[in-house]
Amino acid sequence: MQPIIDPRNPSPSVRIPRHVGIIMDGNGRWAAARSLPRFEGHRRGVDAVRRVVRTAADLGIAYLTLYSFSSENWSRPAQEVSDLMGLLKRFIRNDLADLHKSNVRVRVIGSRDDLAADLRGLLSEAEDLTRDNMGLTLVIAFNYGSRQEIADAARRLAERALAGEIDPKSINADLLGAHLYTAGIPDPDLIIRTSGEQRLSNFLMWQSAYSELVFLPMHWPDFDRAAFETALAEYASRERRFGGLASRNAKTGS
Repeated sequence: MQPIIDPRNPSPSVRIPRHVGIIMDGNGRWAAARSLPRFEGHRRGVDAVRRVVRTAADLGIAYLTLYSFSSENWSRPAQEVSDLMGLLKRFIRNDLADLHKSNVRVRVIGSRDDLAADLRGLLSEAEDLTRDNMGLTLVIAFNYGSRQEIADAARRLAERALAGEIDPKSINADLLGAHLYTAGIPDPDLIIRTSGEQRLSNFLMWQSAYSELVFLPMHWPDFDRAAFETALAEYASRERRFGGLASRNAKTGS
């Protein structure tokens, strides 16, 4: 399948989102359908991460946010959590050099307070090494939960107000947004979820207020360039009104 847009011959008729968020769902079900251990599904999911990062960079997407581990995932069986931590560590150790060479900037969002010291160090190393890169920004949502993110932002604003740094009356949506983990990152234009589930599961709930949502039936390990382009084509077919009226050339609607 040919790319939706060729960077060497861009078509003005095709809209490429600036920021894509992906809920990578279905590793365990992919493995179960093949009578394989869940770990194998997670391992193959890392291969899909590599594919999607390459595709995003090829197509000129500026920001790609991957929901890699939610704050609720700690409730999974201890062995599965350990396996996931091991895969994340290996991904950073094995792929960071290639990401840096490809001019990818890595940013990690989520709480790091209770993470093991070695993992915190790896996450910081990934950010520090790639900080000045100017290509794709790969945002890894790790130990992330949107409700906690909003609560943390509200707490920081309350602390600043108590310290006299800001007037409580000045707090608005923009100021709260500037205190989220994603400060400085544009809101996602498109959010993709694999596995057929149709919910956000505590992912970028504030930021996705006007995102286009695309739900794909395939499990994450099967996600490839063709699937990515299918989602991008669906995004390009939609008209984004941000609460306003449709353009004159579009079909009327509410």
